[in-house]
Amino acid sequence: MQQLRSEVLIVGGGIAGITTALDLLDSGKSVLLLDRDQAEVFGGLARESFGGMFFVDSPEQRRLGMRDSTELALRDWCSFAEFGPDDHWPKAWADAYVNRCTPDVYHWVHRHGVRFMPVINWVERGEFQPGNSLPRFHMVWGTGQALADQLIAALRHHANAGKLALRFGHRVEQLLSSNGQIDGVQGVEEKSGIPFEVHAEHTVVATGGINGSLEMVRRHWHADWGQPPEEILNGSHRFADGTLHQAVAGAGGHLTHLDKMWNYAAGVHHPRPRKPHHGLSLVPPRSALWLNWQGQRIGPQPLVSGFDTRRLVTDICAQERAYSWQVLNRRIALKELAVSGAEFNPSIRDKKVFAFLRDILLGNRWLVDELTQNCQDFVVARTLPELVEKMNALQGDASVELRSVTEAVEHYDATIDRGRGLMNDEQLRRIAGLRQYRGDRVRLCKFQRIQDDKALPLMAIREFITSRKSLGGIQTDLQSRVLSLSGQPIPGLYAVGEAAGFGGGGVHGLRALEGTFLGGCILSGRIAARAIADTV
Repeated sequence: MQQLRSEVLIVGGGIAGITTALDLLDSGKSVLLLDRDQAEVFGGLARESFGGMFFVDSPEQRRLGMRDSTELALRDWCSFAEFGPDDHWPKAWADAYVNRCTPDVYHWVHRHGVRFMPVINWVERGEFQPGNSLPRFHMVWGTGQALADQLIAALRHHANAGKLALRFGHRVEQLLSSNGQIDGVQGVEEKSGIPFEVHAEHTVVATGGINGSLEMVRRHWHADWGQPPEEILNGSHRFADGTLHQAVAGAGGHLTHLDKMWNYAAGVHHPRPRKPHHGLSLVPPRSALWLNWQGQRIGPQPLVSGFDTRRLVTDICAQERAYSWQVLNRRIALKELAVSGAEFNPSIRDKKVFAFLRDILLGNRWLVDELTQNCQDFVVARTLPELVEKMNALQGDASVELRSVTEAVEHYDATIDRGRGLMNDEQLRRIAGLRQYRGDRVRLCKFQRIQDDKALPLMAIREFITSRKSLGGIQTDLQSRVLSLSGQPIPGLYAVGEAAGFGGGGVHGLRALEGTFLGGCILSGRIAARAIADTV
């Protein structure tokens, strides 16, 4: 049994754990950070992410002439969250986030060398429930990989780096306690199988959510979505499996809102999977027609991304079979198709300005070719009958009806042919609205027909629900202290980031305004570090 000791123990090497460690080093504390993964992927799920962050009244917003406010942001947040009457701590954390995200997150990462793209993305605008009133999704230049690299570099070159110990390949399995206080953890070193114990005055859980375990996802599937789909893809971290959630519950901690999840509707199988059921989350092309498993257009409200991600999942799960198809052509794919995350956005990840501008202006040929040639969920054809034949061959049955697909495509194309003033179709109205904002216009076709000889070949994408983030988790107070079922802090125990539902056990409520995930990791980590530093 290895025996280790530190003033502060952090379990989990994602952005939340890294942030907590950085601020603790600032206060002169000795820190031991344990991570189950290997050193080369230090940074957790954030390293793989697109790197979008939600800020209020940021310098980028001001440069674009936007005047945001914490009052407006909190109104939008609470509208989307639909908090319940008992959501005291989630509401408190929401208020804290919108008031503190710019001074305590934006300016903090900026000091560590993180920079943002000049145009802000406008996502989660809301449909029947109002969402973001204006753009707030700030993209890190370099994606989440740059965010992770900059903060890790700050850790390694910190003036107090001698007080930091990093140990990888360590699987923590349970919490230790004595005299009514959590004083460490017990686990196993993955490679050697040697057990270990760590004793510390303060223990911080930063192990992510539960969505890396599809068994946990199915167990806590939200009632609004009916039964879990037969096939769910995994877009979360492979070690975000809820092990530490159960350990916290065993120590008397309160787990809450585990059925609140931020899953995605447009997942496809990773061409080179690194884990079971490995999924990629597409940024769904808005000019594509979104069809159900039979090839019928999903409605009455068409599915268009950027308004309410949760509603997309809900409507697909309401179908007899909970997967879907998007039908488009190569021109639409070149202009609009994208994959969320660092891996499939190399020009942004590697900060190649000219390559990024080339993809914007001429279309992302590399990505379209990569997916059509190597992803099993893409089929390509010259005609609709040929396309439907390939869709059915991919699925292994005759469920897609040529009549339904033809009717949907021809009706949509005929509506476009009538001209802008007569486009009586909700999807086209939304495209017209989206094109008013320059951040969307550059990545959006101008009323593109599906059957267009100049835009061929046709393309169909089979899409699955993809597990991503946990919106619920370990309940914490505004010092990131883990709370018991009776609402009292458990001495010596803290939770940050996704493990804590990004703060309070569910700061987002039912839906997220996007970009609040990375920001929530950083803010909750900084709050935990301050609370620990202030402890006598």
